[in-house]
Amino acid sequence: MSLRAYLTSRVFFVQILAAIAIVTVLAYLFFHWITFTTHHGQEITVPDLSKLSAEQAEEKLAAIDLDYIILDTVDFKPDFPKLTIVEQEPKAGAKVKEGRKIYIKINASKYTMVTLPDLIEKTYRQAVPTLEAVGLLEGTITYKPYLGKDMVLELRLDGKKLKAGDKVLKSSRIDLVLGDGKVTYEETVDTTTVDTTEIIIPTNEP
Repeated sequence: MSLRAYLTSRVFFVQILAAIAIVTVLAYLFFHWITFTTHHGQEITVPDLSKLSAEQAEEKLAAIDLDYIILDTVDFKPDFPKLTIVEQEPKAGAKVKEGRKIYIKINASKYTMVTLPDLIEKTYRQAVPTLEAVGLLEGTITYKPYLGKDMVLELRLDGKKLKAGDKVLKSSRIDLVLGDGKVTYEETVDTTTVDTTEIIIPTNEP
């Protein structure tokens, strides 16, 4: 049989149809296998891990085939219990696949120490933002006689006088003693002045 006759024969068309059927079946089986192995369409909702300990989070995630990695410990946040989760990624409610790792950050066990900046003879308006920049808070304001109004004269914590460079707990409230812009003078009387008025004592001379 010539090539031309073969290409136009029924046998050739049957073989082509058989090949197409085989390829179609193989393609179907391949994509079905891919879907099964990747759990396509099977998503897990990420739970809220906020305020849980690492042990509690591990137990909760393991129950739904998820895992976690601790990224860091953040500065102590008073709204969260010590050593509990304050941040997570992906966020609660996100859809992920089985085996996905959840990245978490843990609350510190206490406030860190910060260095007290030098605020003496700085104005009140300068002092407060400087305190806040290092994580400290404004406490009680008192005044004492001093020419410079609202000038910082002293820094105190729980009644104790502080100086620049002292270490204090972050979020401490620092009391400020400011100048009231007034200066008082006390008048004194000089009691050492001697009266030098000449006293003439009469004498009886013959």
